[in-house]
Amino acid sequence: MSQRSFPMLPLLLLLAVLAVIGGAVAWTVLAASNLPSGPVDLVFDKAACAACGMHVGEPAFAAQLTDKSGRTHAFDDPGCLFLYVEEHHPDVHAIWFRHWREPRWIAGDRVAFARVEVTPMGFGIGAVDGGTAGAIGYDEARRKCLERTSGDGGK
Repeated sequence: MSQRSFPMLPLLLLLAVLAVIGGAVAWTVLAASNLPSGPVDLVFDKAACAACGMHVGEPAFAAQLTDKSGRTHAFDDPGCLFLYVEEHHPDVHAIWFRHWREPRWIAGDRVAFARVEVTPMGFGIGAVDGGTAGAIGYDEARRKCLERTSGDGGK
């Protein structure tokens, strides 16, 4: 190896490292720009719940979570979404709940929950708009669902 080519090796290594870092940054920016700005269409009776594996067959209780990689996870009951988040700790981009009585989605930061006697997985809550009289907030609904599965019965 000549003395002239040896000093080039560190420079070439530095350029290779910078190219890899630049590629990673570009990929991250492109992935983030492709994230959905709203709920995605679920194919009811075809989509499987990410928490329990059951089909998402009752639109009134459906929920969905899109992670920052762009993958959307469907749920058949709001309680299943709470359990999934607790167990898997996904990097959440957005959460949506299907309104219990109307054919529309509610963003996770604007949702509340009404008590419902029968739900797909027995968590007993349905999504309503935040501020609805008698409804409980996101954090309380989450706590009750997690307590139910811990053996406390959600009381």
